[in-house]
Amino acid sequence: MNVRELNNFMKHTNELSPAKLMWKMTRPHTLTATFSPVILGTVIAMYEAKINWLLFIAMMLACLALQIATNLFNEYYDFKRGLDTAESTGIGGGIVRHGLKPKNVLTVAFLLYILAAVIGVYICMNSSWWLVAIGLFGMAIGYFYTGGPLPIAYTPFGELFAGLLMGIGFVLISFFIQTNTITMQSVLISIPIGILVGAINMSNNIRDIDEDIKGGRKTLAILLGHEKGINALAISFVVSYLWIVVLVVLGSISPWTLVVFLAVKKPILAIQGFKKGDTEPQYLKVAMKSTALTNTFFGFLLSAGLLISYFI
Repeated sequence: MNVRELNNFMKHTNELSPAKLMWKMTRPHTLTATFSPVILGTVIAMYEAKINWLLFIAMMLACLALQIATNLFNEYYDFKRGLDTAESTGIGGGIVRHGLKPKNVLTVAFLLYILAAVIGVYICMNSSWWLVAIGLFGMAIGYFYTGGPLPIAYTPFGELFAGLLMGIGFVLISFFIQTNTITMQSVLISIPIGILVGAINMSNNIRDIDEDIKGGRKTLAILLGHEKGINALAISFVVSYLWIVVLVVLGSISPWTLVVFLAVKKPILAIQGFKKGDTEPQYLKVAMKSTALTNTFFGFLLSAGLLISYFI
């Protein structure tokens, strides 16, 4: 992109309305990573208890607030560390493309944390106050993912923390607030979701290997290298799908959950896209989108399979 093209791009993007700009800042393509675990945890809970739909809505809103705040923290701290530019991909771009004041972005992120905390109090009042500790831990992870002296995003543990918190954690908390317990079945069903949330992080880090090396990061993708990183991503997809097969064979969940294989084309497209991305960069967009859709479709289809089993 030459200087003239960049100026035209900046002129166009700066014309966005405040509403559209705020929508872009939420990174809407990432929000399904919150929807599907919360829905799945609630569907699993249907087998154990009557659903409190106000708690479901509160959980969804709190998790969305946490995720969006985390995205804003990422925007702020990656900008402060010089990692984000107008040409960076996968970001909201409010600061580097649209002229938002960094301090304002940070303020909105903390306001969303306050909102999540208020909603969290309501959830605890109707569930368990032990969730306060879990909520505070989740908020700390969201902030320190890119904030603080040693951001998690600069280490090989980004996939692990994302998978545990936004995958397994969101499923189990959604289940717990409805049932006041955690079952082995709920834990087992949550694991592939955690793996696939981690896969989204891995895909981001594979795409950003060159920029992250310049920024001083030591992500898992950097340590493994491009080819082995793609292989690790492929393995995570395979394990997630086989995990459901094993649970069905063992009789832990209904065969209806095998509907997850209706979306098996998405992880295949993701791996193919990353392999072609070295020589044909346009395939990286296909790879990133397919990875996100793998998580989304897997979670929704798994929920659908459990719902079908519940009603028949």
